[in-house]
Amino acid sequence: MNNFIVMQGHTYQEEKDLGIIWSPQQDKGGNVPHSWKRMTEVKEGDRVFHYVKGNVVAISIASESCKAASKPSIMQSHNRWNDEGYLVNLEYHELDIPLNVRASFNEILPILPIKYSAFQQNGDGNQGYLYPCNEILAIKFLDLISDLNIYQVDQEQLELSIDNVRRTERNTLIPVIAETESEVKTKIRIGQQKFRKHLMPLWDHKCALCSIDLPDLLRASHSKPWKDSTNEERLDPYNGVLLCCNHDALYDKGLIAFDGQGRLHISSIIIEADYVKFNINPKMKIARYEENKHYFKWHKRNVFK
Repeated sequence: MNNFIVMQGHTYQEEKDLGIIWSPQQDKGGNVPHSWKRMTEVKEGDRVFHYVKGNVVAISIASESCKAASKPSIMQSHNRWNDEGYLVNLEYHELDIPLNVRASFNEILPILPIKYSAFQQNGDGNQGYLYPCNEILAIKFLDLISDLNIYQVDQEQLELSIDNVRRTERNTLIPVIAETESEVKTKIRIGQQKFRKHLMPLWDHKCALCSIDLPDLLRASHSKPWKDSTNEERLDPYNGVLLCCNHDALYDKGLIAFDGQGRLHISSIIIEADYVKFNINPKMKIARYEENKHYFKWHKRNVFK
């Protein structure tokens, strides 16, 4: 299961009424924008978050995979688009209370992908139609939507209004959110387990920097983070390095990095007097693999501070 964010704006009501999302295949100049071509990636069972004028207003489930289809007749007024396009049939579940993205953007910003993000750095939506939604961002959306829309029963509460009971019983969002969250977390857990299993022997089951070999203290650190990686890159054991908890935290936050030769680079944020405290020094070098090289360079270019 994959997740997507669709930027609908003025087309939302038309598409919701039809139970679809639709985009052209090409623009008038024959170009294929990435946000239109991404429609072909949607498969049956995938989830879509619907963004309209600053708010996530619905969650939908694809009832079948994307297919080629002409522009629906109800959308013929949109003359700037070619008629041939891509269509996905969806089951819409509207939110009682929309999620305002900007209001929660401090929580959302750190988990946005560097490439193909649906949102700008100021919280505005980007132009385009369909964007990827990584699993970490999907979980954050689900948490925020749940806080706004799902009535939580307080076990110590003695009185419960019948209106709240009825609202909870007919709220189709509850199973959708529960099932989506379960599938997303399972995908992450299984992926991380596979990644760790294949990464450990590459580094002789010990921290690449300090040689700690206690398994409970070792972390399989992604060089290109989960949020920015393709499904293949997430499981590629060369997209990472085995580090102890301390060095993993430094690597994850961009306070240390490795270059293409495996040499350690230390962020200027860490003062030299603290090098001993963190068990690092600029003369350190790890025995990297050739396959690590482009991942290390990506991390140094995009994560290192």
